[in-house]
Amino acid sequence: MNSAPFYSYPNRMGRIVMMAMEEILGHSGVNEVLDLAYLPEYIDQSPASNRDLNFPHEFTGRLQTALESAYGPLAGRGLSQRVGRACLKYGLREFGTSLGITDQTFRLLPLPTRMKVGSESLAGLFNQFAEQHVRLEFDKRYILWHIERCPLCLERQADDPCCALAVGFLQEALFWVSGGRFYLVEEKSCIACGDSECTIVIDQTPMS
Repeated sequence: MNSAPFYSYPNRMGRIVMMAMEEILGHSGVNEVLDLAYLPEYIDQSPASNRDLNFPHEFTGRLQTALESAYGPLAGRGLSQRVGRACLKYGLREFGTSLGITDQTFRLLPLPTRMKVGSESLAGLFNQFAEQHVRLEFDKRYILWHIERCPLCLERQADDPCCALAVGFLQEALFWVSGGRFYLVEEKSCIACGDSECTIVIDQTPMS
């Protein structure tokens, strides 16, 4: 298994994940997953809405594993991706103003600029507040989102990339930034598969 030093999300980000899970799974579904993840302290009580670093990365990885245990690997990752999409809405409520991507000035930027600025703002959020290390690469067609410290697959082994929540989050972020367009977002490498980092590739040419 891949191992890492102790890092944490702020409570507020843990709360975002919990709210998104409840939206997708319902109250009883979330409690079942929390029980499977050995996180009974969060049953019927989400993390506080503050920036204290008290939601360990390990907890996020355990939630992903529990989803797959409860629903099977394929359905579990599908649900995780839907949870990731739901996370954006709650994340914008908590962090949108500080990111600078919810005001009218940002919305009036040309789409390629919005894609670049939005990606950099979101990566900066995780780097600044979540003890992650996200590194971006840009070319004319693709954005590569490299996660060098990934909580989603922490302490996991997998045959295929398994960070579906991050894929869903980025899908929804692109849909929102572009004003309703869909983009191909795929995880190409994953620490759980033995790779040195998790890499998510975003095709900047919209599918629709």
